[in-house]
Amino acid sequence: MGLNVYGDISPAVAGYANPQFLMRALPYLVLEKYLDMKPLPSKSTKVQIFRRYEALAKALTPLVEGVTPQGKSMQKTDVQVTLQQYGDFVQLTDQIVDLHTDPVLQEYITITAEQAAQTLETLRYNVLKAGTNVFYANGTQRTDVNTALTLTLQRKVTRAFKRQNVGYITSQTASTPNYGTVAVRAGYIGLIHPDNENDVRAMAGFKDAVDYGAKVPVDSFEIGSVEDVRYIRSTIFESFPDAGGNKGTMISTSGVKADVYPVIYMGAHFAASTPLKGKGAITAPIVRNPGTISDSDKLGQRGHVGWKAYFGAIILNQLFGARAEVGATEL
Repeated sequence: MGLNVYGDISPAVAGYANPQFLMRALPYLVLEKYLDMKPLPSKSTKVQIFRRYEALAKALTPLVEGVTPQGKSMQKTDVQVTLQQYGDFVQLTDQIVDLHTDPVLQEYITITAEQAAQTLETLRYNVLKAGTNVFYANGTQRTDVNTALTLTLQRKVTRAFKRQNVGYITSQTASTPNYGTVAVRAGYIGLIHPDNENDVRAMAGFKDAVDYGAKVPVDSFEIGSVEDVRYIRSTIFESFPDAGGNKGTMISTSGVKADVYPVIYMGAHFAASTPLKGKGAITAPIVRNPGTISDSDKLGQRGHVGWKAYFGAIILNQLFGARAEVGATEL
């Protein structure tokens, strides 16, 4: 039997190992649940096109009896992103396989799955936090910021969204290895670092996720909601160290200037990405077991476990999302 995309794993084992790989990646796939996801078909171009149709102008002129109105032409906007390929592997030796008491292959699959998810989530986050719609907790630029997130700041963001008719997010990608969506509690999404959690919980009207009720699906990293914003935390959403004003009571890496945290607010159709989940989204785990003789490994001493994926992410509409730059209160 020749090699397949899973390396030396047989098709039967690969069919089991791939969902297992994705299950280990799922806890880190926060952004994947809420962006517009469009898998790239196999044997297609590396350029992924996301299309949106613009709203029609209001029809305020009364119709004239027997006269066909002029009608409107649909206006569309295409946003495209060129996909890049990412991947990595860890080496596996014959002595590790032969002598180690732990289930080494399983451990390596776990570690590489977590790396794959963290890598692609970080790439997505880097795209989102580069958005141009920015609000500051205080001052007019990042170097001024030394104030925590407040309800007043949140309301500035959501008021701007509502002026643009930004829709609520009403579904998310299902928390399974398969690609699909499930309905969720409607609202805007706020992405925070764990350092911001206490400030969110201190906001007037905060409702803990555990109090939503059994009928409301809750993201495993959702801490709760304030008015129409659901807050979700992840260590992926890192700060700009020492980028703000004098620290005061804020967290600071150096102890002098406040760390600045980008709180990303998202409405429906703010950004899009290729998914990690779903058929053809990722090639993993790629396994080559020790014992395979080759010109580069004449004794079959080495093997590896790895992954690779084509990936792209892009903001579809700058005004459908926002970055609020804030400090985090030091306890």
